[in-house]
Amino acid sequence: MNVIPDSPWAAAGLDAISGRVLEHLVASPSADATTVAEAAGISPREAGEALRRLERALLVVRLDARPVRWAASPPRSSLGAVLARRRAQLATAEGILERLQEEYEAKSGPRAAHLMEVLEHEEEVSARYTQLLKQSAGEVLHLAKPPYLTGTEMSSGELGVEPGVVLRSVYETDGFTDAVSLETALHGTARGGELRLASGLPVKLVVFDRTAALLPVRSDRPEAGSLVVHSPALVEGLAALFESVWAGATPVSLESRDDWPVPGGANGPGGGAGVRGLAGPDVPRVDERTREVLRLMATGLKDDSIARVLKVSRRTVQKHVTDAGNALGAKTRFQIALRAADRGWLGPEHRAGG
Repeated sequence: MNVIPDSPWAAAGLDAISGRVLEHLVASPSADATTVAEAAGISPREAGEALRRLERALLVVRLDARPVRWAASPPRSSLGAVLARRRAQLATAEGILERLQEEYEAKSGPRAAHLMEVLEHEEEVSARYTQLLKQSAGEVLHLAKPPYLTGTEMSSGELGVEPGVVLRSVYETDGFTDAVSLETALHGTARGGELRLASGLPVKLVVFDRTAALLPVRSDRPEAGSLVVHSPALVEGLAALFESVWAGATPVSLESRDDWPVPGGANGPGGGAGVRGLAGPDVPRVDERTREVLRLMATGLKDDSIARVLKVSRRTVQKHVTDAGNALGAKTRFQIALRAADRGWLGPEHRAGG
C-alpha cells in the first residue's frame, strides 16, 4: 500500500483513496463498487482495490449480495484496533531508537553524545545544518560573520524552511560587503526574515528552535569543524547571546523589488553613462565596466583600490557608482550593492546588454 505522508489517513496506515472510500461507506448503509467509485471520484478498478485493502484491514465487510455490496465496520472498534496496532509498532520503534542511542553513546562517549556533536568535515557540517534547518518549526536565529565556508553558507530559503518559521539574522557589518552575504540575506528576507547589522559579532552561530545550536570549533578557521550543541542550558545561553546582539544591532529594511525605480521608466531617473535602461525590473542591462566596478565594490574594495585594479581614475569609479545608484534608486553604497546583487549585476554569468 502506498501511503501518502501528508494524507490525514497516513497515521492509520491508509492511503488517501482508501480513506475517501471508507468515509463514503461510513455515511452509507452499503454500496457497490460502482457507486463507491462515483462518490470518491475514482475509477471502478481503483475502488475495487481500495475496498479489498480495507477488507484486509477489517475496516469494511463484503455483503452476500449481487452485485457485491460493501459496508463499513463500526469505526470505533475496527479503526480503533488499527490505531492500537500502530501505537504498538511505534512503541517498538521507540525501543529500537533507545537501543541504537545506547550503542551510539557507547562509541562516541556516553556523557557527552546527547549534549554535543562534533562535526569534523565540511560535508558533515553542511548536511547537519540542512537537517536541523528543515526540522525547525518555530524560529531560526543566525549570527553571520566572515570567514565563510563556500558551499555551507546556504540560505534558509534555498533549503526549504517550513512555512511560518521566523528567521532572524544579524550580519557582521565589516563582512556584509561580499556577494555571498548579499545573496544569502536577500533569499532569507524575501521569505519574511528580519535582518540587522552589527559590528564585532562575538561568534558565528545558528540556533534552531532553541533546542539545538550550531557554531564553529574555531571562529577564525571554519574548515576546522563545528559543534552541534543540544545541552538545554548551553542552548539557552547561546539564544540569550543572540538576543543581546539582536537588541543592539541596526535594523535593515530591504524594500520590495516591485517598489524599486526602473531606469528610463516613469518612476526613475534616466540611465547614466554607465547604466543603460532596463527592459523590466527582472531583466537588468548594465555595461561591463559598471558591472566590474560594482562587483569589486561588493567585495569591500574602496574607490582608490578599484581605480588601481581597473586602471581608471577615482572619479570615473565614483561616476559609475553614482550612475548605478541613480538607476537603482539607492542612496548609499550598501543599498547599491544590495540591489545590484539582487538584480544579478554582480554575478559572473551576467553580460552587458543581457
